[in-house]
Amino acid sequence: MDVNNPFAIYKWQALFDARDIFIDGLTTTLEVVIGALILSIILGIIFGVAGVFPNKIVKVINRVYVEFFQNTPLVIQVIFIYNALPHIHVMMPVLLIGIIGVGLYTGAYMAEAVRGAILSVPRGQVEAAVSQGFNYWQAMWYIVLPQSKKIMLPAMANQAINLVKNTSVLAMIAGGDLMYQADSWSGSNMYYGPAYVVTGACYWIICFALSKYIGKLEKETEV
Repeated sequence: MDVNNPFAIYKWQALFDARDIFIDGLTTTLEVVIGALILSIILGIIFGVAGVFPNKIVKVINRVYVEFFQNTPLVIQVIFIYNALPHIHVMMPVLLIGIIGVGLYTGAYMAEAVRGAILSVPRGQVEAAVSQGFNYWQAMWYIVLPQSKKIMLPAMANQAINLVKNTSVLAMIAGGDLMYQADSWSGSNMYYGPAYVVTGACYWIICFALSKYIGKLEKETEV
């Protein structure tokens, strides 16, 4: 029996027998991906618009959020949230902590993608909309954002794919995600090869499916 061979049949049989563990981890990862993606898009639009808002205070709030989350490691942010919240008597499930942590982090990058796309639209578009009776937010929502969608979508797509891979940070806080389950299972029997091959394949499938869907959206915006 070759214990050093990652492709030994008995290791793959053991993994197949423990498939429910990996399915549970994959389900948790998908839940975090969906929740964090929704949160990051909402934050990205809000803070992206705030980044070009005429009010200086609003712009400062945007920069504080973006600079903080872009310039500190995600793993530190998630561990801080995980350990700090109980001290202020806020108890949340690890799944929700993962959604909030990854969503806040990715939202900062989404905000920059939105802000850059908005700045690419001629300022006269907003002024023309305001002259027709729109307020600033209506002009952004109905005039500027639709025009900037083609520009912001590729950048936001890249961040969405990074978000999928960043969910693996939950393994640091026993989040029950795919990476955590792979670490736990392989650590108990030393079958690291099959565990990480399957885990890597799962992440690749999710990212590939997401990239194909986003590519379809990009083609629709070009029509």
